[in-house]
Amino acid sequence: MKKLVTSLAAFTALTAAASAADLPRRAPPPVFTPVPVFTWTGAYFGINAGYGFDASSNSGRGFVQTPGNPVVVTPAGIAPYQALLPNGSSLAYSNDSREGFTGGGQIGYNWQLSPGNGAVIGFEADAQYLDFGRRARFATNAALINPTFVPINGTLNTIDFFGTVRGRLGYAFDRTLVYATGGFAYATGTDDGARVGFQNFAGRRNDFKTGWTVGGGIEYALPTDSFLNFFRSSAVTLKVEGLYVNLDNNGRAQLPLVGAAVTGAGLLPVYSLTNARRDENAFAVVRAGLNYKFGSY
Repeated sequence: MKKLVTSLAAFTALTAAASAADLPRRAPPPVFTPVPVFTWTGAYFGINAGYGFDASSNSGRGFVQTPGNPVVVTPAGIAPYQALLPNGSSLAYSNDSREGFTGGGQIGYNWQLSPGNGAVIGFEADAQYLDFGRRARFATNAALINPTFVPINGTLNTIDFFGTVRGRLGYAFDRTLVYATGGFAYATGTDDGARVGFQNFAGRRNDFKTGWTVGGGIEYALPTDSFLNFFRSSAVTLKVEGLYVNLDNNGRAQLPLVGAAVTGAGLLPVYSLTNARRDENAFAVVRAGLNYKFGSY
C-alpha cells in the first residue's frame, strides 16, 4: 500500500509538471519609446516671396509749375527748375506706381523656453529685392514736359533692395508659432543714376537709407519626413508674415522728391516746394516663406 501511494504521488507530480510545460509563456511587457517633443530651438535659413506696397501717409504727390517751383539741387546750390510748360501746369503721380514684387532670403535662430507649448525668443536677418518700378505713372495738363526732366514718384521709386535685422518674440503651440517682430531696417538702390533719391536736400549723397520695422506672423513646422526636406533638416517650416517698414529715421527733414534733371554732371534731384513737408518713405510687405531648421527635434 505504501508503495502504491508513493507511485501515485510521483505520477501526479509528473503529470502536473507536464501540464505546466504545455502552458503558454507570459510575454515580456512592451517597451514604449517616448516620442520626442518638438522644440523651435535651433538655427534656420530660408527663402521668401511676396508683395510690397506704399504705406506712406502722404497724399497729393506731384507739383504745380511756378517760376520758383520745383527746384533742382546742383553742386552750386538750389535753383528753380522749369519741368513743365506753361507755368501753372500740374503733374500728379499715381499711388499704384509704388508697389510690386519682393523676394529674398533670411537666416535666424530661435530659443524655446520649454518644449511643446512655450514662449519662443529669437532673431532674424533678411535681404530682399524690391520692385517698385522705375517708370512712375502720372497725369499732367502741361503742354510740354522738359525733355531733360525724369519723373520720379518719391524715394521709394529709387529703391531696389532692402533688409532688416529683427528680434522675434512669440508663443509656440507645439508645431505652430505665433510671433511679433521688430527692429532695424535699411534700403538702397542700384548705382545707375536712379539712386538720385538717396541724395538729400543739402546735396549730400547717402548709399543707404535707414529706419525701423515692425510686424508679425505665424509659422508651422512640417514633419521631418516632409517631401520639402531636401537638406534633411530637423524640420521644414512654412510662414506667413507682414512687415511695416519706415525709412525716415535719417535725422533730417526732406522735401518731396518729384523727379531728376539730366545734366552734364549726371542726374540731379528735383524737389517740390509745394506743401513743403517731410517726405515720408514707408511701405508694407506681405510675404510667405520656407525655412529649414537645424538643431533639436
